Amino acid sequence: MATLDWIVLGLFFLLMVGIGVWSFRQISGTQDFFAAGGKMPWWLSGISHHMSGYSAAVFVAYAGVAYTYGFTLYIWWAVPVSIAVFVGAAIIAPKWARLRQRMNIESPMEYLSTRYNVPTQQLMAWSGVLLKLFDVGAKWAAIAVILNVFAGVPLAAGIFLSGLISLVYSAIGGLWADAWTDFAQFIVQLIAGVSMFVIVVMKLGGLGAITGIWDKLPAAHSQPLAGPYTMGFVLAYILIDFLSYNGGTWNLAQRYIASPSGSSARKAAILSGALYLIWPLILFFPMWAAPLFYQNLKDPTQSYSMMTMDLLPHGLIGLVLASMFAHTMAMTTSDANAITAVITRDILPVISKKYRTLSEKAALRVARGAMVTFVVLTLIIAVYSSTFGGILSLLIVWFGALVGPISIPMLLGLIPAFKRSDSKAAIVSWAAGIITFIIVKYVLTVSTATLVASPVLVSAILFIGMGWLNRNTPVAPKVEELLDSLSSDVNEANPREHGIKA
Repeated sequence: MATLDWIVLGLFFLLMVGIGVWSFRQISGTQDFFAAGGKMPWWLSGISHHMSGYSAAVFVAYAGVAYTYGFTLYIWWAVPVSIAVFVGAAIIAPKWARLRQRMNIESPMEYLSTRYNVPTQQLMAWSGVLLKLFDVGAKWAAIAVILNVFAGVPLAAGIFLSGLISLVYSAIGGLWADAWTDFAQFIVQLIAGVSMFVIVVMKLGGLGAITGIWDKLPAAHSQPLAGPYTMGFVLAYILIDFLSYNGGTWNLAQRYIASPSGSSARKAAILSGALYLIWPLILFFPMWAAPLFYQNLKDPTQSYSMMTMDLLPHGLIGLVLASMFAHTMAMTTSDANAITAVITRDILPVISKKYRTLSEKAALRVARGAMVTFVVLTLIIAVYSSTFGGILSLLIVWFGALVGPISIPMLLGLIPAFKRSDSKAAIVSWAAGIITFIIVKYVLTVSTATLVASPVLVSAILFIGMGWLNRNTPVAPKVEELLDSLSSDVNEANPREHGIKA
C-alpha cells in the first residue's frame, strides 16, 4: 500500500474513535450502553442491523466460494438472509422492542427467566457466550488475512491491531457508538463497493460485462446451486438465518430492542432485508469475475484482496481496506456489546448477589470490564482459528450448526403458538441439538447441508413436539400475560401498559 492508502485508513480509524468519544457523552448508565435508551431511529437501527450481519469474512471465505462456485453465493447466502429478515419483520422484530417497553430489558436473554425459569436462562446464556467466542474469533482472523495480503502484516499482529482499535470505541461508547460507526462504515463500504464494481465492469469492457461474464466463466458458475450448496443447504440456511438474524445472534436483537416501538423495529427490519437483497449483487460482482483475472488460484480466499491491489488506484485501495475493516468492526463490536449485556445483566447477578444492587456507574464499569475480557478472549481464539478447521468452518459449520439449539427456545418462545413449550422443552431441545451436532460432525460422514441442518431441525422438532404434548397443560399466568402483551406497542399514556414482573 502507498502512503495515500495509509492516510485514508488512518482517517477511517480516527473517525471511528471520534464517534466513540462523542458517544461516550451519551452514556449515563447501562440502559444507554446496551440499548441506546430505547431511542434509536428506525433507519439507523436498520442500517446498523445490516452492517452487523456480516464481516470481512465476506471478502475472504465468501470470496473463495464466489471464485470457486460462482453465483450460488448470492442464492445460498443473501437470498435466505433477506427472506429471514422480511419474515422476522412481521412476527419477531416488533416483539423485541415491546419486551424493552414492558420489562425494561437490556439483553435478549433477560426475558427468558420469565418465559421459562432462571436455570434455562443461564443454560442459554452460558452456551451462547461460548459459541460467540468462536464466531467473533473467526471474524478477527478474517480481517487479519486481508491485512496480511494488503500490507504484509503478520496474522497475529493483524488480529490484535483490528481488535484493539475496535475495543477502544465500543468500550467507551456502547451501542450508540456501535450504531453510529455502523452508519459511517456503511457510507465507506458503499463508496468502496461501488468503486470496485465500476472499475471491474470497465476493465471487462463496459456495461455488457454485467451479464456477459457468465459466458466466459465455467458453465457451473451461473447456476443458482452448485457444489455443496444444494437446495437442502439453502432451505437449512433459511431456517438458520431466521433464527440468527431475528435475534438468535444477540447483537441483531439489540438493534430491535433499542428501537422506540415495535413499529419502528419492523421498519428497521424491512430496511435491513432490502439491503441484503440488493447490495450483494454489487458487492459480489467483482468476486464472481475474479476467475477472469486470475486463473487457478491456489488460495481463492485471497482473490478479492488481489483484485483490489491490482485494479484500484492508490487511495481507493485504502478505502476498500477500510470498508473491509468496517464490516468486521461493525459485527464484532456489536457482538461484544450484546455478549457483555448478557454477562452483565443475566450471568453475573446469578453468580453473585453483589451485582444485583450496583449503582449505575458501578454497573457501567462492570460492563466495560466484561467487554474487554470478552474481546481479548476472542482475539486469542482468532490466533488459533486453524485449530478449529479455519475461518469458513468456524463461520458456516460451527456457528451455523450450533446457533439453532440456542435460538429455538429464545425465538419460538416469543410466539404465542408455542406457549406450551416450557422450560423442559427448551432444555431438551437444546441438549438434543448439541448432541446431534457432535454425532453428525464426529461420528457420521454427512454432507455440509446435513451437518448444518440436523441440529436445528432436531431442536425445532423437539421444542414444538413437547409443546404439543403439553397441549392440555395450563400455561403459567405470567407466560400468558407476557406473550399477550407483545402483540401491540405500549400505550405511553397508560401507565398500566408498563411493568410486567418476573
